Amino acid sequence: MPQIALDTPLFEVVGARSPSLRRLEKMGIRTVRDLLWHFPARYEDFTKTYTVAELEPGQQATLRAVVEDIKARHSFRRHMSIVEATLADDSGSIRAVWFNQPYLANTLRPGREANFSGKASVSDEGDLYLNNPTYELVRLRPGIRDDEGQEFSHTGRLVPVYPETQGLTSRGIRFAVQQVFRRRPAFKEWIPEGVLAEFALPPLEEALHAIHFPRTVDEAHAARARFSFEDLFLLQLITLQEKMKLAVRHAPPLKTDIEWMKGLLGKLPFELTPSQKKSLWEIVQDMERSHPMNRLLQGDVGSGKTIVAALAALIAARNGYQAAFMAPTEILARQHFETMKKLFAHIADGAGADALPPLGLLTASAAIVHYGGEGLETRVPKQDLGAKAARGEVPIIFGTHALIQRTVNFKALGLVIIDEQHRFGVSQRAELAAKAGEGGVVPHFLSMSATPIPRTLMLSIFGDLDLSLITELPSGRKPIATSIVPPAERASSYSFIHKEVKAGRQVFVICPRIDPAEDDEEKGGSGNAAQGAASPARLRALKTALELKSVKEEFEKLSKEVFPDLRIAMLHGQMKAKEKEEIMKRFKERESDILVSTSVVEVGVDVPNATIMMIEGAERFGLAQLYQFRGRVGRGEHASHCFLMTTTAAQAANARLKAILEAKNGFELAEKDLQLRGPGQFFGQVQTGLPDVAMEALRDPELVKRSRDAAAKVLRDDPPLKKDAALRKKVAEFRAILHRE
Repeated sequence: MPQIALDTPLFEVVGARSPSLRRLEKMGIRTVRDLLWHFPARYEDFTKTYTVAELEPGQQATLRAVVEDIKARHSFRRHMSIVEATLADDSGSIRAVWFNQPYLANTLRPGREANFSGKASVSDEGDLYLNNPTYELVRLRPGIRDDEGQEFSHTGRLVPVYPETQGLTSRGIRFAVQQVFRRRPAFKEWIPEGVLAEFALPPLEEALHAIHFPRTVDEAHAARARFSFEDLFLLQLITLQEKMKLAVRHAPPLKTDIEWMKGLLGKLPFELTPSQKKSLWEIVQDMERSHPMNRLLQGDVGSGKTIVAALAALIAARNGYQAAFMAPTEILARQHFETMKKLFAHIADGAGADALPPLGLLTASAAIVHYGGEGLETRVPKQDLGAKAARGEVPIIFGTHALIQRTVNFKALGLVIIDEQHRFGVSQRAELAAKAGEGGVVPHFLSMSATPIPRTLMLSIFGDLDLSLITELPSGRKPIATSIVPPAERASSYSFIHKEVKAGRQVFVICPRIDPAEDDEEKGGSGNAAQGAASPARLRALKTALELKSVKEEFEKLSKEVFPDLRIAMLHGQMKAKEKEEIMKRFKERESDILVSTSVVEVGVDVPNATIMMIEGAERFGLAQLYQFRGRVGRGEHASHCFLMTTTAAQAANARLKAILEAKNGFELAEKDLQLRGPGQFFGQVQTGLPDVAMEALRDPELVKRSRDAAAKVLRDDPPLKKDAALRKKVAEFRAILHRE
């Protein structure tokens, strides 16, 4: 039988006419590599073989027995076929029952000996029986009584249980994996031998066998640890290489006149907090160097990151360069634009409007140029703003993805600022940085994030970035009273909200992001098992539809039933940009009392008069996201409140929500969220491209550290990896995965 390679099409192994082939392809499994890297989700422990007499109710066990009798019948009342068999060994007999598997009556004929693995259950009559056990025939050879030499796949061992799809069970996947191993695929180790030895990792071939068919639990853990390590190792190699490459690139040195900066700060209506000053100083020092700054400015919601970034943009403009400020939504881009205008209004006093650079705003729906003075603002055609940017006439431009359109260029881009950068793909960030405008230079790069990112994720996803932290809120910010509201207490919350609105305050109502798979199950579907792996586009469309329905229903309920005397507005992502802008403007100008919205208000929305954040279905959100929502209030002079409205009184759900009441800051909460929900809640696959194993591995700080140490050691000896062709090729493949968006 010829040896196969990892890229061999799966049909060459299982057969082009195999019914399982189409179902595997439906799951995205088309090659030998795809199948072997479709790892088990868990294992059933059927390692110990029992006799009939030893079986106890509720026990998961493997029984070696002979089929004494077997019959198939159809239950018209239950609309299913039922196969019943009597299994016997030297200690006694027991009944086994299977549902909707009528073919077993021909496979497990009387006299056949087999292993049966399953749960020992108790019938209504009090009899012990095996419920739907997995079976595996014992192959007897002449002169040999037992199964010596037979390797079992489905019974009598640690049995792998895989992610499945309709019509394809774990048994079918195990059979396909076994067929692959019988063909002896060629495995090429790529982790350096020294790294394997130092961290006691099994070689690739051994690890693949062990993760699919482990002999012991320890062997399975060691195999999974190897694959967790290898993805993190590759990620660390790439981030460290990027940092090394950036260190030798040329960027424009952007000098800061300290006396000028002191004068600017003195004109602000507030004093920067200590960590704002520290972060600004770190940015100033970075931008003065001739190699590109690559820094992440991170702080809690409302901690004042935007003012620090705005001052950095002014430094770039003062040096004759341009700054591009990109945000993920139009609301957020406009919010930053308005913040900069307010800053200009303060520093213009005594300096004159002509001393301030023009500002630009470019989104899908608007192109605006602001000239520094009150009322000196005009809408222009988008191509005109693009032309002004190309001539260097607008030094600071805010915008969305519109900034990376082909028609937008810069004369001399010295600084790129990206807010909530994990919402952008790698190539989008690169496209903006490539618009530097002068040959060979790379702009300085400043990211901002209000999403509290755990240190483990920071070291991995953003390992090439330096970090500045804003750890305290500006003085005067009041704490937000937060409470978990079970269904029974909803009426009293409504009463409190009505009273606050009548006193002149405003309210956000956030409707939950409903997970499509969960919603399908709630409506009686069978989720992924029934539908197979839905496409990302279909899931996004379904999620949008569910979100929209949720918002509309809540808007109708509050408008007609709960608060018919109040002014209620609705906001969601399906609205046109101008409509969203107008709704937010009216809300900020107090023309509506309550805004019912999706998570579009998660970041960047600043309405000081809004004092209540009511989050429907709070248990459906991650803790970090709830923290973001809560930060939308507490921005004015009045006391603020956050109501976490739950749809259940279940202790487990409420225990998780209590973390947001107890956490001292967003970073502490993010660590808890990482433990509970995993890194996918911070970074979707679209942003990182990371395999599932790597995403799961990010939960383990020690593994992250070990992988980073190993990568640093390898790159110290051979930065371009010229000496190790296998490792160099693997890094290139992994880099392509990360950049595939």
